[in-house]
Amino acid sequence: MTALQWLALTALMTGIMALPYVVGRIGAIGLGGAMANPSEELEAKEPLWVRRGKAAHYNAVENLVVFATLVLIAQHMNLAGNSTVTLAAALYFFARLAHYIVYCLGIPGLRTAAWGVGFAATLMVAWAIFKG
Repeated sequence: MTALQWLALTALMTGIMALPYVVGRIGAIGLGGAMANPSEELEAKEPLWVRRGKAAHYNAVENLVVFATLVLIAQHMNLAGNSTVTLAAALYFFARLAHYIVYCLGIPGLRTAAWGVGFAATLMVAWAIFKG
């Protein structure tokens, strides 16, 4: 797969990451509660994994902005076919998947390690861009 295909897969995965916590939230506070404006009272009724899933999804979106921008710059510079960029894009996908899973499960050390791998993948793409 190409770096852009990995990026597309990562973007799709990031969108899908909302579904488990939305379904979990509906199960915990009902459809009406899930559609209501956020409140501390409603959030307190949600299972911890639902709150962690929401945080993991937000983290994935925040990090995807930076990563996607760099991959698109690499594509514009004709570097997206570069083996380093392609490897970084694949690594980023699996790191973000692992980050989401271990975050939902509440495993802080592995969560941080998975985030670090994703960050390293981001730096790999930046390195490919700046070394030209």
